[in-house]
Amino acid sequence: MRVAYLDCSMGISGDMTLAALIDAGIDAEAIRAGIASLGLEGVRLVIKDVMKAGFRALHVRVEHPEQHAHRHLSDIVAIIDRADALTGGQKDLAKRIFAAVGAAEARVHGTTIERIHFHEVGAIDSIVDIVGAAIGFDLLGAEQVVASAVPPGRGQVHIDHGVCTIPTPGTAELLRGIPLVDVPVEAELTTPTGAAILTTLVDRFAALPEMTVEAIGYGAGTRDFPDRANVLRLFVGTAAARSDTDRVVLLETNLDDVSPEVVGYAKQKLLAAGALDAFSTSVQMKKDRPGVMLSVIAQPADVERLEAMLFDETGTFGVRRLNVERSKRARREHVVETPWGAVRGKLGWRHGGAAVFTPEFESCARVAADRGVALRDVYRAAEAAFLSSPPPALETASAAQAAHHHDHDHSHSHDHDHSHDHGHSHDHGHGM
Repeated sequence: MRVAYLDCSMGISGDMTLAALIDAGIDAEAIRAGIASLGLEGVRLVIKDVMKAGFRALHVRVEHPEQHAHRHLSDIVAIIDRADALTGGQKDLAKRIFAAVGAAEARVHGTTIERIHFHEVGAIDSIVDIVGAAIGFDLLGAEQVVASAVPPGRGQVHIDHGVCTIPTPGTAELLRGIPLVDVPVEAELTTPTGAAILTTLVDRFAALPEMTVEAIGYGAGTRDFPDRANVLRLFVGTAAARSDTDRVVLLETNLDDVSPEVVGYAKQKLLAAGALDAFSTSVQMKKDRPGVMLSVIAQPADVERLEAMLFDETGTFGVRRLNVERSKRARREHVVETPWGAVRGKLGWRHGGAAVFTPEFESCARVAADRGVALRDVYRAAEAAFLSSPPPALETASAAQAAHHHDHDHSHSHDHDHSHDHGHSHDHGHGM
């Protein structure tokens, strides 16, 4: 599996991302050709090596005539759609990044995405950065994009609406659900464009994953800091695609003041809302009060929504989050024939070992009711049918699982439903 890792230790901006992609090996001429097809007159991409606190990095600057246009999303979409050198995937990715910006701005200003004016992110240099990044990530072909925690920066900046504390409102909306870290630098380290790229592209936020590194790209920010290299690092490599492990989040809360009916109702509602599992455990709490620990296993993308449901349904004062890795069997649906008819169930296996079969309750219950036999007899017959005719040897993962192809529609869970941009003295000038 091809993996891209963004080390955002000094934040992220559009020009830093584009520079890191080119430095990691993406063809600069392919990006230039795509940008040229946008039809923006007088635009030139200047790429050069620079030194940042003693380290070499690539810097990208967009040269263009002075312009004062404030564009709507529809204007930007029209510019992207007319670019005949862009593939459908590149156009879609660029438009999703801009839509993220627009959604965040609309939320901040209490209006609709159609009415939002794109200020800095609607400027030519930001359009070039976002379209260039879309081309670069498409050509990179990463099946998974991972990023570090992100420093927004410190201090204040001037935007079209006046002086704002960092992160500005639009950037803050885009950073919802993204882990932040403080870096003691008085500058805007993460720009709206950078935040929009993260929220649109990144599958998960974590430390550098296990991978074999093939290339590293260094994208330089504009500003210089005496004690820190102002660069975005992009690691590109491969990682084994294992279908028998995954990462999930365990949510837990201790309850001693709600009725059992409320706990049961909350569990059913959480499961219906997409929790992988929900269960309760009897516990002894402070002063030996009997209580219940309600636990929820969730996909990372569903954590915010399911946690909010826990708070709403139980009235708890706190929920613990634990990031855990699961080992699991590869699985698929399997059907066996019993004397009373077909029974569905799950077939599971791992590491080439013997497969196990678990009959599905609903299927067994339906057969038992239809044929007037005991439920336990249907279970036994289904298990016996499986043992009498086991499937052939199974691989640990199907070809589809092993490929782990993402298709890069990152609007999913980590579609943090953010989007934005607004006034900052141009996306390149901030702490980047």
